[in-house]
Amino acid sequence: MARPKRILLATAQETSSPPAVLESGLTIARVQKAEGKNLYLVELPSSSKPPLLVELPSRFRSQIWIKRGGFVVVDTTAFEDRDNKLDGEIVNIVRDEKVWRKQAYWPPEFVKKSQYLEDSEEEESTVGKMPPIDDSESDG
Repeated sequence: MARPKRILLATAQETSSPPAVLESGLTIARVQKAEGKNLYLVELPSSSKPPLLVELPSRFRSQIWIKRGGFVVVDTTAFEDRDNKLDGEIVNIVRDEKVWRKQAYWPPEFVKKSQYLEDSEEEESTVGKMPPIDDSESDG
């Protein structure tokens, strides 16, 4: 039997706005890939560390989908006392990325890069320009 719609809406509302401050032990991470069975491989802002295997809690399962390259808030202290392969638990899912990026705790490593190349003096763009005139064609 499906969960009531009010639970789905409450979960969606809970993840829509970022918290004012991240608690200790919580980190923003980028999802690299889904490992299956509600397990995800995430990369932390400091890329010197290996990717972490984190678990999606039951309150998010089959309600909010996580895409590859998306961002999540991970609690790395959740499974410290257990001896298993899991490195943490997903606490929140970043849905409105624009709002989250404005927060002071957003890692500078995850700053969105511009899609357009910056102007370089080496290459001159030919977009919107006529092809060069060849003098040999005009003589003949």
